[in-house]
Amino acid sequence: MTPVEFFTDLFNPELSFLPKALAVAVMSSVICGIVGCYVVLRGMAFIGDAVAHAVFPGLAVAFVLGGSLVIGGTVAGVLTAVLVAVFSQNRRLKEDSIIGIFFVAAFALGVVIISRAPGYAGSLQQFLFGSITGIPDSDLYVVGITGLAVLAVVFLLHKELVTISLDRESARALGVKVFWLDLVLYVLVTLAVVISVQTIGNILVLALLITPASTARLLTDRLSIMMVLAPLIGGVSALVGLYVSWSWDFPTGGTIVLVLTAAFLLGWFLGPRHGLVGRLRRGRTPLVDDPGVLAPADGAAVLVGAHADVPEAVDGGRA
Repeated sequence: MTPVEFFTDLFNPELSFLPKALAVAVMSSVICGIVGCYVVLRGMAFIGDAVAHAVFPGLAVAFVLGGSLVIGGTVAGVLTAVLVAVFSQNRRLKEDSIIGIFFVAAFALGVVIISRAPGYAGSLQQFLFGSITGIPDSDLYVVGITGLAVLAVVFLLHKELVTISLDRESARALGVKVFWLDLVLYVLVTLAVVISVQTIGNILVLALLITPASTARLLTDRLSIMMVLAPLIGGVSALVGLYVSWSWDFPTGGTIVLVLTAAFLLGWFLGPRHGLVGRLRRGRTPLVDDPGVLAPADGAAVLVGAHADVPEAVDGGRA
């Protein structure tokens, strides 16, 4: 199928699900790309996978009751995020331990709930791997509104979120409300995951959060540019992935993830400064770890000053 034929199919009334799938895929990829920048800076990729587990019981309840999957997943994810933020205040346990307990328990609860629904196997497969044909108009609007809300919060709290991502202990010492910002970040990740589940699936959604931001991290040392590149890479990959999956009848979610991975590999090899080719040209050992210098967004009043190294090992997140 040529790109022109794919474009024609988007306007075919008999394929009304296709433009909705494209809209949701691109919107969710853009939102995940932006939120994923904070996740990558924080060194907390595990949180994305954990949140994907946490939203599952909400999705299951919404499915059983015939309600909105987006709203159901959001409620479950936010509730679990609040529990993690509260329980992780106990300094005897690291944040990742609390996440492992509550988010996996939430996923187990979702499995039990969905097992009580008719057509258990089919509905479970839809949740785990996504379905481009099952997106109602109402969810399209909910995804759009949710995405705008996420962007608004990011715009308002960008400096604070960068601060706790780069130097949590200094931020806490200066009176920054780390606990509440942690909670905000958990909620943002939850919303980004929920709006992506229907297109790419519960299992693969982590790729939308981590891969575009990681690819952008290889291409630039400036946070402001990284925040632009990550959603751009995610959105373009969603478009290309949907085109390839529609042309060759591949699973949509898996195809989008493979396109994202291909973009990451290109960045790893061809990145102008941190790519393999760039390092070889400068005569540097290509496998030596080099975190590089990441400059915050222009004008961002972060604690680390005008330029800051992103730590290779970020604190597990004791709030």
